[in-house]
Amino acid sequence: MLLSGWWAWRGLWGLWGEEHIISNAPGSAVDSGIQQLSSLWLCGAWFHSAKHKKRKSNLPGTAVAHQLVVAIRQKCTPEEVVNILKDIPSSGYSGEEMSDGSFNALKIDVFVQTLLNLGSKSFSHSFAAISKFHVVFRALAETEEAQICILHNIFELWSSHQQMMVVLIDKLLKLQIVDCSAVATWIFSKEMTGEFTKMYLWEILHLTIKKMNKHVIKLNTELSDAKEKLSKADSSSSDTDEDTPHKRKKPITHADKPSEEVVERMEEKLEAANVNQKRLFLIVFQRFIMILSEHLLRSDTDGRDPDTDWYRWTIGRLQQVFLMHHEQVQKYSSTLETLLFTSDLDTHILEVFQQFVALRA
Repeated sequence: MLLSGWWAWRGLWGLWGEEHIISNAPGSAVDSGIQQLSSLWLCGAWFHSAKHKKRKSNLPGTAVAHQLVVAIRQKCTPEEVVNILKDIPSSGYSGEEMSDGSFNALKIDVFVQTLLNLGSKSFSHSFAAISKFHVVFRALAETEEAQICILHNIFELWSSHQQMMVVLIDKLLKLQIVDCSAVATWIFSKEMTGEFTKMYLWEILHLTIKKMNKHVIKLNTELSDAKEKLSKADSSSSDTDEDTPHKRKKPITHADKPSEEVVERMEEKLEAANVNQKRLFLIVFQRFIMILSEHLLRSDTDGRDPDTDWYRWTIGRLQQVFLMHHEQVQKYSSTLETLLFTSDLDTHILEVFQQFVALRA
Protein backbone atom coordinates (compact mmCIF):
# COMPACT_ATOMS: atom_id res chain seq x y z
CA MET A 1 0.00 0.00 0.00
CA LEU A 2 2.82 2.36 0.83
CA LEU A 3 5.45 3.45 -1.63
CA SER A 4 9.09 2.49 -1.57
CA GLY A 5 10.23 5.81 -0.10
CA TRP A 6 8.40 5.05 3.13
CA TRP A 7 10.05 1.68 3.55
CA ALA A 8 13.44 3.16 2.71
CA TRP A 9 13.02 5.77 5.42
CA ARG A 10 11.80 3.15 7.90
CA GLY A 11 14.75 0.93 7.11
CA LEU A 12 17.08 3.85 7.64
CA TRP A 13 15.75 4.28 11.17
CA GLY A 14 15.77 0.52 11.72
CA LEU A 15 19.50 0.50 10.98
CA TRP A 16 19.98 3.33 13.46
CA GLY A 17 18.08 1.38 16.13
CA GLU A 18 20.11 -1.76 15.50
CA GLU A 19 23.32 0.17 16.03
CA HIS A 20 21.95 1.51 19.37
CA ILE A 21 23.35 4.93 18.63
CA ILE A 22 20.96 6.62 20.99
CA SER A 23 20.56 4.00 23.71
CA ASN A 24 24.01 2.60 24.25
CA ALA A 25 26.53 5.11 22.96
CA PRO A 26 29.39 5.97 25.35
CA GLY A 27 29.75 9.50 26.70
CA SER A 28 32.22 10.60 24.03
CA ALA A 29 29.90 9.33 21.32
CA VAL A 30 26.96 11.19 22.79
CA ASP A 31 28.97 14.41 22.79
CA SER A 32 29.56 14.00 19.09
CA GLY A 33 26.15 12.46 18.49
CA ILE A 34 25.10 14.74 15.68
CA GLN A 35 28.19 13.93 13.63
CA GLN A 36 27.77 10.20 14.14
CA LEU A 37 24.08 10.46 13.43
CA SER A 38 24.74 12.25 10.16
CA SER A 39 27.26 9.64 9.06
CA LEU A 40 24.89 6.84 9.99
CA TRP A 41 22.11 8.44 8.01
CA LEU A 42 24.41 8.56 5.00
CA CYS A 43 25.24 4.89 5.46
CA GLY A 44 21.61 3.87 5.90
CA ALA A 45 20.48 6.09 3.05
CA TRP A 46 23.15 4.66 0.78
CA PHE A 47 22.11 1.08 1.57
CA HIS A 48 18.43 1.65 0.96
CA SER A 49 18.88 4.03 -1.94
CA ALA A 50 20.87 1.30 -3.66
CA LYS A 51 18.14 -1.20 -2.87
CA HIS A 52 15.36 1.06 -4.11
CA LYS A 53 17.50 2.81 -6.75
CA LYS A 54 17.05 6.19 -5.10
CA ARG A 55 19.68 8.78 -4.45
CA LYS A 56 20.19 9.44 -0.74
CA SER A 57 19.57 13.14 -1.23
CA ASN A 58 16.03 12.28 -2.35
CA LEU A 59 15.19 10.03 0.61
CA PRO A 60 11.94 11.49 2.01
CA GLY A 61 11.99 12.98 5.50
CA THR A 62 15.74 12.72 6.16
CA ALA A 63 16.40 16.46 6.46
CA VAL A 64 13.37 17.03 8.69
CA ALA A 65 14.30 14.05 10.88
CA HIS A 66 17.75 15.56 11.33
CA GLN A 67 16.25 18.88 12.41
CA LEU A 68 13.90 17.08 14.74
CA VAL A 69 16.70 15.18 16.50
CA VAL A 70 18.64 18.40 17.09
CA ALA A 71 15.54 20.23 18.35
CA ILE A 72 14.42 17.46 20.74
CA ARG A 73 17.93 17.14 22.17
CA GLN A 74 17.83 20.88 22.80
CA LYS A 75 14.58 20.39 24.78
CA CYS A 76 12.27 22.04 22.30
CA THR A 77 8.57 22.57 22.93
CA PRO A 78 5.74 20.64 21.24
CA GLU A 79 4.91 23.78 19.27
CA GLU A 80 8.43 23.87 17.85
CA VAL A 81 8.10 20.23 16.78
CA VAL A 82 4.87 21.04 14.97
CA ASN A 83 6.62 23.86 13.11
CA ILE A 84 9.46 21.55 12.07
CA LEU A 85 7.02 18.93 10.81
CA LYS A 86 5.35 21.56 8.65
CA ASP A 87 8.35 21.30 6.33
CA ILE A 88 7.11 17.86 5.33
CA PRO A 89 4.76 18.29 2.34
CA SER A 90 1.14 17.34 2.79
CA SER A 91 1.45 14.92 -0.12
CA GLY A 92 2.67 11.40 0.48
CA TYR A 93 5.97 9.76 -0.29
CA SER A 94 5.85 10.30 -4.02
CA GLY A 95 3.31 13.06 -4.40
CA GLU A 96 0.41 10.90 -3.23
CA GLU A 97 -1.54 10.67 -0.01
CA MET A 98 -2.59 7.50 1.69
CA SER A 99 -5.55 5.67 0.18
CA ASP A 100 -8.15 7.98 1.70
CA GLY A 101 -6.05 11.16 1.72
CA SER A 102 -6.93 11.84 5.37
CA PHE A 103 -3.43 11.97 6.86
CA ASN A 104 0.24 12.39 6.05
CA ALA A 105 1.98 9.06 6.64
CA LEU A 106 5.48 10.47 6.16
CA LYS A 107 4.93 13.11 8.83
CA ILE A 108 3.81 10.42 11.28
CA ASP A 109 6.77 8.24 10.29
CA VAL A 110 9.33 10.96 10.87
CA PHE A 111 7.89 12.11 14.18
CA VAL A 112 7.08 8.74 15.79
CA GLN A 113 10.27 6.93 14.85
CA THR A 114 12.53 9.89 15.62
CA LEU A 115 10.95 10.51 19.02
CA LEU A 116 10.81 6.87 20.09
CA ASN A 117 14.37 6.25 18.92
CA LEU A 118 15.52 9.13 21.10
CA GLY A 119 13.49 7.70 23.99
CA SER A 120 14.56 4.11 23.46
CA LYS A 121 16.90 3.92 26.45
CA SER A 122 14.18 2.68 28.81
CA PHE A 123 10.44 2.50 29.39
CA SER A 124 10.52 5.67 31.46
CA HIS A 125 12.39 7.56 28.73
CA SER A 126 9.78 6.48 26.17
CA PHE A 127 6.91 7.39 28.50
CA ALA A 128 8.40 10.81 29.18
CA ALA A 129 8.84 11.46 25.46
CA ILE A 130 5.25 10.46 24.66
CA SER A 131 3.85 12.52 27.54
CA LYS A 132 5.85 15.64 26.64
CA PHE A 133 4.77 15.55 23.01
CA HIS A 134 1.28 14.27 23.69
CA VAL A 135 -0.21 17.29 21.91
CA VAL A 136 1.74 16.49 18.73
CA PHE A 137 0.58 12.87 18.81
CA ARG A 138 -3.03 13.97 19.18
CA ALA A 139 -2.70 16.40 16.28
CA LEU A 140 -1.28 13.69 14.02
CA ALA A 141 -3.74 10.99 15.14
CA GLU A 142 -6.98 12.69 14.21
CA THR A 143 -8.35 9.72 12.25
CA GLU A 144 -8.38 6.01 12.90
CA GLU A 145 -6.22 5.45 9.83
CA ALA A 146 -3.60 7.82 11.23
CA GLN A 147 -3.71 6.01 14.57
CA ILE A 148 -3.13 2.70 12.81
CA CYS A 149 -0.18 4.30 11.04
CA ILE A 150 1.29 5.21 14.46
CA LEU A 151 0.85 1.60 15.58
CA HIS A 152 2.55 0.38 12.39
CA ASN A 153 5.51 2.60 13.19
CA ILE A 154 5.78 1.24 16.72
CA PHE A 155 5.76 -2.28 15.34
CA GLU A 156 8.41 -1.45 12.76
CA LEU A 157 10.61 0.06 15.44
CA TRP A 158 10.07 -2.45 18.26
CA SER A 159 9.14 -5.72 16.51
CA SER A 160 12.04 -7.45 18.26
CA HIS A 161 11.03 -6.12 21.70
CA GLN A 162 7.51 -7.36 22.36
CA GLN A 163 7.29 -6.07 25.92
CA MET A 164 8.12 -2.56 24.76
CA MET A 165 5.31 -2.74 22.20
CA VAL A 166 2.82 -3.82 24.87
CA VAL A 167 3.67 -1.05 27.31
CA LEU A 168 3.88 1.65 24.63
CA ILE A 169 0.49 0.78 23.18
CA ASP A 170 -0.96 0.67 26.68
CA LYS A 171 0.45 4.17 27.22
CA LEU A 172 -1.03 5.44 23.96
CA LEU A 173 -4.43 4.09 25.03
CA LYS A 174 -4.21 5.72 28.46
CA LEU A 175 -3.37 9.08 26.91
CA GLN A 176 -6.18 8.60 24.35
CA ILE A 177 -3.74 9.02 21.48
CA VAL A 178 -5.13 5.90 19.83
CA ASP A 179 -8.63 4.48 20.15
CA CYS A 180 -9.41 0.92 21.16
CA SER A 181 -11.02 0.29 17.78
CA ALA A 182 -7.82 1.34 16.00
CA VAL A 183 -5.76 -1.13 18.04
CA ALA A 184 -8.18 -3.96 17.25
CA THR A 185 -8.15 -3.15 13.55
CA TRP A 186 -4.34 -3.04 13.55
CA ILE A 187 -4.06 -6.41 15.30
CA PHE A 188 -6.09 -8.09 12.56
CA SER A 189 -4.39 -6.20 9.71
CA LYS A 190 -2.44 -7.91 6.93
CA GLU A 191 0.82 -6.53 8.28
CA MET A 192 0.36 -8.44 11.53
CA THR A 193 -0.40 -11.80 9.91
CA GLY A 194 3.03 -13.16 10.84
CA GLU A 195 2.52 -12.09 14.47
CA PHE A 196 -1.03 -13.41 14.77
CA THR A 197 -0.20 -16.47 16.87
CA LYS A 198 2.23 -14.70 19.19
CA MET A 199 1.16 -14.20 22.79
CA TYR A 200 2.05 -10.52 23.07
CA LEU A 201 -0.48 -9.58 20.37
CA TRP A 202 -3.29 -11.17 22.35
CA GLU A 203 -2.08 -9.49 25.51
CA ILE A 204 -2.51 -6.21 23.66
CA LEU A 205 -5.99 -7.17 22.44
CA HIS A 206 -7.24 -8.15 25.88
CA LEU A 207 -5.77 -5.10 27.65
CA THR A 208 -7.47 -2.98 24.97
CA ILE A 209 -10.85 -4.62 25.57
CA LYS A 210 -10.40 -4.42 29.35
CA LYS A 211 -9.55 -0.74 29.12
CA MET A 212 -12.73 -0.07 27.18
CA ASN A 213 -14.78 -2.13 29.64
CA LYS A 214 -13.33 -0.28 32.63
CA HIS A 215 -14.09 3.05 30.96
CA VAL A 216 -17.74 2.11 30.48
CA ILE A 217 -18.03 0.80 34.05
CA LYS A 218 -16.45 3.99 35.40
CA LEU A 219 -18.85 6.24 33.50
CA ASN A 220 -21.80 4.08 34.54
CA THR A 221 -20.78 4.26 38.21
CA GLU A 222 -20.29 8.02 38.06
CA LEU A 223 -23.71 8.49 36.47
CA SER A 224 -25.41 6.29 39.07
CA ASP A 225 -23.71 8.22 41.89
CA ALA A 226 -24.72 11.55 40.38
CA LYS A 227 -28.34 10.46 39.99
CA GLU A 228 -28.38 9.19 43.56
CA LYS A 229 -27.00 12.49 44.88
CA LEU A 230 -29.55 14.44 42.87
CA SER A 231 -32.38 12.27 44.14
CA LYS A 232 -31.21 12.53 47.76
CA ALA A 233 -30.81 16.28 47.48
CA ASP A 234 -34.38 16.69 46.23
CA SER A 235 -35.65 14.30 48.92
CA SER A 236 -33.65 16.07 51.64
CA SER A 237 -35.02 19.45 50.59
CA SER A 238 -38.58 18.14 50.77
CA ASP A 239 -38.06 16.47 54.16
CA THR A 240 -36.42 19.57 55.62
CA ASP A 241 -39.45 21.71 54.78
CA GLU A 242 -41.74 19.28 56.59
CA ASP A 243 -39.55 18.63 59.66
CA THR A 244 -39.76 20.68 62.83
CA PRO A 245 -36.77 22.97 63.55
CA HIS A 246 -35.44 20.46 66.13
CA LYS A 247 -35.44 17.57 63.64
CA ARG A 248 -34.02 19.27 60.59
CA LYS A 249 -31.40 17.31 58.73
CA LYS A 250 -28.10 18.78 57.64
CA PRO A 251 -28.81 20.39 54.25
CA ILE A 252 -26.91 19.17 51.19
CA THR A 253 -24.73 21.94 49.80
CA HIS A 254 -24.89 23.15 46.22
CA ALA A 255 -21.42 21.71 45.59
CA ASP A 256 -22.62 18.22 46.53
CA LYS A 257 -25.65 18.35 44.29
CA PRO A 258 -25.03 17.81 40.58
CA SER A 259 -27.16 19.84 38.23
CA GLU A 260 -29.52 18.20 35.77
CA GLU A 261 -27.35 19.51 32.93
CA VAL A 262 -24.31 17.72 34.39
CA VAL A 263 -26.29 14.50 34.66
CA GLU A 264 -27.43 14.84 31.04
CA ARG A 265 -23.85 15.30 29.86
CA MET A 266 -22.82 12.24 31.84
CA GLU A 267 -25.60 10.26 30.19
CA GLU A 268 -24.38 11.38 26.77
CA LYS A 269 -20.80 10.35 27.60
CA LEU A 270 -21.98 6.93 28.77
CA GLU A 271 -24.08 6.46 25.65
CA ALA A 272 -21.09 7.34 23.45
CA ALA A 273 -18.88 4.94 25.42
CA ASN A 274 -21.42 2.13 24.97
CA VAL A 275 -21.45 2.81 21.22
CA ASN A 276 -17.65 2.61 21.13
CA GLN A 277 -17.65 -0.57 23.18
CA LYS A 278 -20.17 -2.21 20.87
CA ARG A 279 -18.15 -1.11 17.85
CA LEU A 280 -15.00 -2.60 19.37
CA PHE A 281 -16.63 -6.01 19.82
CA LEU A 282 -18.11 -5.85 16.33
CA ILE A 283 -14.65 -5.19 14.87
CA VAL A 284 -13.04 -8.02 16.85
CA PHE A 285 -15.67 -10.63 16.04
CA GLN A 286 -16.01 -9.54 12.41
CA ARG A 287 -12.26 -9.94 11.91
CA PHE A 288 -12.34 -13.37 13.52
CA ILE A 289 -15.16 -14.40 11.20
CA MET A 290 -13.32 -13.06 8.15
CA ILE A 291 -10.02 -14.85 8.76
CA LEU A 292 -11.68 -18.12 9.80
CA SER A 293 -14.06 -18.04 6.81
CA GLU A 294 -11.15 -17.40 4.46
CA HIS A 295 -9.26 -20.34 5.94
CA LEU A 296 -12.23 -22.69 5.64
CA LEU A 297 -12.98 -21.59 2.07
CA ARG A 298 -9.36 -21.93 1.01
CA SER A 299 -9.13 -25.38 2.57
CA ASP A 300 -12.31 -26.49 0.81
CA THR A 301 -11.07 -25.14 -2.53
CA ASP A 302 -7.68 -26.83 -2.18
CA GLY A 303 -9.19 -30.06 -0.88
CA ARG A 304 -7.27 -29.84 2.40
CA ASP A 305 -8.33 -30.65 5.94
CA PRO A 306 -9.22 -27.31 7.59
CA ASP A 307 -8.55 -28.67 11.08
CA THR A 308 -4.98 -27.35 11.28
CA ASP A 309 -3.03 -26.13 14.29
CA TRP A 310 -3.64 -22.52 13.19
CA TYR A 311 -7.38 -23.14 12.90
CA ARG A 312 -7.67 -24.73 16.35
CA TRP A 313 -5.55 -21.97 17.84
CA THR A 314 -7.68 -19.22 16.27
CA ILE A 315 -10.96 -20.87 17.27
CA GLY A 316 -9.56 -21.11 20.81
CA ARG A 317 -8.76 -17.39 20.79
CA LEU A 318 -12.28 -16.60 19.64
CA GLN A 319 -13.68 -18.68 22.50
CA GLN A 320 -11.33 -16.90 24.90
CA VAL A 321 -12.69 -13.47 23.93
CA PHE A 322 -16.23 -14.66 24.57
CA LEU A 323 -15.37 -16.15 27.97
CA MET A 324 -13.02 -13.46 29.29
CA HIS A 325 -15.42 -10.63 28.46
CA HIS A 326 -18.71 -12.50 28.74
CA GLU A 327 -20.53 -9.85 30.80
CA GLN A 328 -19.86 -7.12 28.26
CA VAL A 329 -20.38 -9.33 25.19
CA GLN A 330 -23.72 -10.48 26.56
CA LYS A 331 -25.06 -6.91 26.32
CA TYR A 332 -24.58 -7.00 22.57
CA SER A 333 -25.45 -10.63 21.87
CA SER A 334 -28.61 -9.69 19.94
CA THR A 335 -26.66 -7.27 17.75
CA LEU A 336 -23.94 -9.86 17.18
CA GLU A 337 -26.53 -12.47 16.20
CA THR A 338 -28.24 -10.07 13.80
CA LEU A 339 -25.15 -8.64 12.11
CA LEU A 340 -22.40 -11.24 12.36
CA PHE A 341 -23.32 -14.68 13.65
CA THR A 342 -26.11 -15.27 11.17
CA SER A 343 -27.57 -18.59 10.07
CA ASP A 344 -25.64 -18.58 6.80
CA LEU A 345 -22.29 -18.53 8.60
CA ASP A 346 -20.13 -21.66 8.54
CA THR A 347 -21.31 -23.97 11.32
CA HIS A 348 -17.79 -24.35 12.74
CA ILE A 349 -17.72 -20.62 13.55
CA LEU A 350 -21.40 -20.29 14.41
CA GLU A 351 -21.14 -23.06 17.01
CA VAL A 352 -18.74 -20.97 19.09
CA PHE A 353 -21.33 -18.19 19.39
CA GLN A 354 -24.19 -20.60 20.01
CA GLN A 355 -22.23 -22.30 22.81
CA PHE A 356 -21.62 -18.90 24.40
CA VAL A 357 -25.31 -18.00 24.23
CA ALA A 358 -26.23 -21.39 25.73
CA LEU A 359 -23.84 -20.82 28.65
CA ARG A 360 -25.45 -17.45 29.39
CA ALA A 361 -29.02 -18.74 29.05
